[in-house]
Amino acid sequence: MKSVFHKKDIINTDEASALLKKTEFLKTATEDCPIEQAYHRVLAEDIFSPEDLPGFSRSTMDGYAVFAEDTYGASEASPAYLSISGRILMGKGADFTLKRGQAAEIPTGGMLPEGANAVVMYEHTNRIDDSMVEILKPVASGENIIRADEDIKKGELVLTAGHRLRPQDIGALAGVGITVVRVFKRPVVSIISTGDEIVPPDEPIGPGKVRDINSYNLYGLVMDAGGIPKKKGIIRDDPERLESVLMDAISSSDMVLITGGSSVGERDYTAELISKLGKPGILFHGVAIKPGKPLIAASAEGKPVFGLPGHPAAVTVCFNNFIKPVLKTIAGENPKGHLKLCSTRAYFSRNLSSNPGREEHIRVKLLYSDSGLPIAEPVLGKSGLIKTLVEADGVVVIPKGVNGLYEGQEVEVILFQ
Repeated sequence: MKSVFHKKDIINTDEASALLKKTEFLKTATEDCPIEQAYHRVLAEDIFSPEDLPGFSRSTMDGYAVFAEDTYGASEASPAYLSISGRILMGKGADFTLKRGQAAEIPTGGMLPEGANAVVMYEHTNRIDDSMVEILKPVASGENIIRADEDIKKGELVLTAGHRLRPQDIGALAGVGITVVRVFKRPVVSIISTGDEIVPPDEPIGPGKVRDINSYNLYGLVMDAGGIPKKKGIIRDDPERLESVLMDAISSSDMVLITGGSSVGERDYTAELISKLGKPGILFHGVAIKPGKPLIAASAEGKPVFGLPGHPAAVTVCFNNFIKPVLKTIAGENPKGHLKLCSTRAYFSRNLSSNPGREEHIRVKLLYSDSGLPIAEPVLGKSGLIKTLVEADGVVVIPKGVNGLYEGQEVEVILFQ
């Protein structure tokens, strides 16, 4: 384990991700939650359907419920003639049984009468009078209907533990009569800004001072990832004060994020303080990634702690690549869900060289193109410039060992969400 940043200790991005993945971080507790409040929450148990859905055979078209066999061979030149036995009303069951040679008028969503096995669309019929209808086109058994258990069967596994609930999932739960589910609690994430130069955004800035950008950026990133952000304020370069705040944060939250103080410098004691929080301590200090090289990752008695560089672009890159997957893991989410990155293909706009010794994340904005794919134009600038993030739509990753990108090269743009 490493507590001081040395060039020889820098690991590549794959090694960093693997270390985080194999570390056993504590998951949050669970709680029962009404489905109206369960959007984007993570299931803590498998969900099996207590009943069939829709629960009765229903029509998917306005038309006539029939025996499919009575329509075989029907055409406009030689229609099949069926007697009308009744009409199905929405929200009510049929109070009769359909017999061979009969048809029943039925609306979309109406309950199929007993005996019927298909529906003929109105467009393929001709009503002769109140008691007779012509069938102008045949239907197959099961056509234009949904059977009682065709959507979801009783006892069927509907959703698995670790799944983050989407609107359509909540709809499925409601459809089978489940109104309360057991979910993981949202992780509480403490955010600490460090540095004598940092001031709140509502204060004027003097010489050498900068406003706190990172805690507001992290606040939104944590919320978007399903966590509950808690800002612990701006901590001056005072080791005793920072240690006190860190101890409070680790005891009152599920994850701790510290910005500033991860680089090598006279006052950069963050790594030493993190190593005191609990075992196993620091997992790595330094990743071959640009921006974000000085990143610290640690585990304190099962709780993840990250020390991030002070530059805003580096904060975003480190969060998306290393912190977000861990946050989703402690929230109980299945690791498969971590792979759902929103991306698009694009053509790179220019030649751009890269340092082959580390993975580079190039901020880009997308421009309209007549060629079918958009153009990815790099937003160049130092990682300390927040404007480069504001102007960018996402990032293009140049892998370690690659010298750069070429104009017109097709690339994948990982979009900011």
